[in-house]
Amino acid sequence: MNQSEQAPVAFVTGASRGIGKAGALALAEAGYDVVLAARTLTSGERYDYAATEAESGTVRSMPGSLEETAEMIRARGQSALPIRLDLTDRATLEPAVASALDQWGRIDVLYNNGIYQGPGLMDSFLDLPAQRLEDVFEGNLFAQFHLTRIVLDHMLERGSGTIVNMTSQAAVSDPPAPTGAGGWGFAYAASKGAFHRMAGILHVELSARGIRAYNIDPGHVATEALKEILGPDSPVLQRQLEQGTPVEAPAATLVWILTTEEGKRRSGETFYAPDFCAERGLVPGWPREQ
Repeated sequence: MNQSEQAPVAFVTGASRGIGKAGALALAEAGYDVVLAARTLTSGERYDYAATEAESGTVRSMPGSLEETAEMIRARGQSALPIRLDLTDRATLEPAVASALDQWGRIDVLYNNGIYQGPGLMDSFLDLPAQRLEDVFEGNLFAQFHLTRIVLDHMLERGSGTIVNMTSQAAVSDPPAPTGAGGWGFAYAASKGAFHRMAGILHVELSARGIRAYNIDPGHVATEALKEILGPDSPVLQRQLEQGTPVEAPAATLVWILTTEEGKRRSGETFYAPDFCAERGLVPGWPREQ
C-alpha cells in the first residue's frame, strides 16, 4: 500500500490521559492512525506530580496509560503505536519519531499537547528555585521545539504537515489570583507564553512550503492531573467541574481544524475551544442550557 492509500497519521504527546487522550480518540474516530507518546506507558507507573517545590518528593500514580488509550483506539478500528516519551529527556524525542516513521512512514499531524508535570510548575515567584524554572521550560518549550524540528524535517520533505499546539490563557493573560488560590505560577505562564508564539511563527515562515500551524486554548478543563494537583476538596476544582470546559471541546476543535476546508484555511490562528465549540455546536449536549 502506498502512502496515499494509508490512513493519515497523528503524533500526540500527553496521550495517556486528559486532553491528549481525548484528542487521540477523536482523531481515531476521524480516521487517523495515532502515535501515542507520554511517560506513562502502563497503568500504575509512579512519578512526582507535585506542582510545587514544597510538595515534591512524593511519587504516585494517576489514572490512565498509553496502553489503555491504544486499546480504545484499536476498538475504534484504527491502529495505535504507544511510545514512552519524556519531555524532560531530550534523548527520548528522536527515537520516538523514528519509531513512528518505521511503523507508518509518515506523520501528517503533530499535536503538541503534553506538558511538564512536576515541582516548580505552580510555585510562586519568590518560592520558585531557578533550577525548577529551567525544568519547566525544558518540558513546556524546549522539548516541543526539538520535537517539532524533528517532525518538520519529515513534513517538509513530503511537502505537507500540520502542527497543532495546546496553549493556555496563562500564556496571554495575568492570573485572577495568586497561585494556590485560583491562579497560576510564573514558570507555567512564562513557558506557555513562549510556546504560544510558535504556531504563528511557523505559519509565517513555512505556510508556503505546505505547513499549517495552529494554537488551541482548551479553556478550564478538569483533567486527571488537575484533580491530583488541586485535591478533591479544592473549591477551585469544584468550580472547574461545575463551570469548566469538557475534555471533548479541545478534541472537537482539533478535528474541525484538520478535517474542514475552513479549518485548513485558518492556519496561524488561536482557537479558544469553549467559545468555538459552543458557537458551532461541536460537542453534543454542551453547553447545557441554564
